[in-house]
Amino acid sequence: MTLIDSHCHLDSYDDLRVVLSNAKNAGVAVLLAIGIGDGPETMGRALEIAKEVADGGGDSPRIFASVGIHPQEALQATPEALAKMAGLAADPMCIAVGEIGLDYYHEQNPEAGVQKEAFVAQMRIAASVGKAIIIHCRTSELATPAAKARFEGSDAWEDLLELIAEHWTATGLPGIMHCFSGNEEQAARSLEAGFYLSFAGNLTYPKSVTIQAVAASAPANRILVETDAPFLAPTPLRGQRNEPAFVGHTARFLAKLRGVSEEEIAACTTANFRALFEAVLS
Repeated sequence: MTLIDSHCHLDSYDDLRVVLSNAKNAGVAVLLAIGIGDGPETMGRALEIAKEVADGGGDSPRIFASVGIHPQEALQATPEALAKMAGLAADPMCIAVGEIGLDYYHEQNPEAGVQKEAFVAQMRIAASVGKAIIIHCRTSELATPAAKARFEGSDAWEDLLELIAEHWTATGLPGIMHCFSGNEEQAARSLEAGFYLSFAGNLTYPKSVTIQAVAASAPANRILVETDAPFLAPTPLRGQRNEPAFVGHTARFLAKLRGVSEEEIAACTTANFRALFEAVLS
């Protein structure tokens, strides 16, 4: 069973070579390394890793990269940082812009207007280089009371989908809803806008019934699997450090939800990733 991890943070590991070897031994053929770093100063590290590993020879899967400024770092989306990002985004081994979007979950996050401005600026960069976008969206629905008060009256999903409709859909370029955690209506609107839904380890958690319902019914040609490693380790590894090698747990859970074989999910999600990034994976 060959799989693709559509979202992992490889620059988080001190033992990266071990992590990559584990992934290859687990049948993971391709990794998309997310290039947000610890902020704009280090957002190019994922691209550096992709270039160091090159074509995935030896003990590593093939690696591609993205680049972006996370909504939590939206205050750092200065003209200089955006110019740097645009240069990195134009690199052939950078196949997407992200993760970008909106995050109303933490009280200390930048105000909604600042996040929106950074999001729109990055969508414009992605459009200019013809790359897909990878979306991060986290609402304040389950946040602390202080965070809810800070973002009172704002709905991250509604704001996100409105901005996509205004600034992205007309480009005809695709995107990924990373670690999809919305409801069926939000999934439908995302699919209509041309996005793929990527499911992470939290899909396997007992309380994730809404996400599970979406994953069970989403079109087979628009689903992906990811780890978001080193975060969100799937059941039965919850609480441990996550790795790309563990994406198979999420894939197997997704197969059970959809009533198909593990091999079918692996083939389906791999084909979807390759269709999404056909120009670089052909």
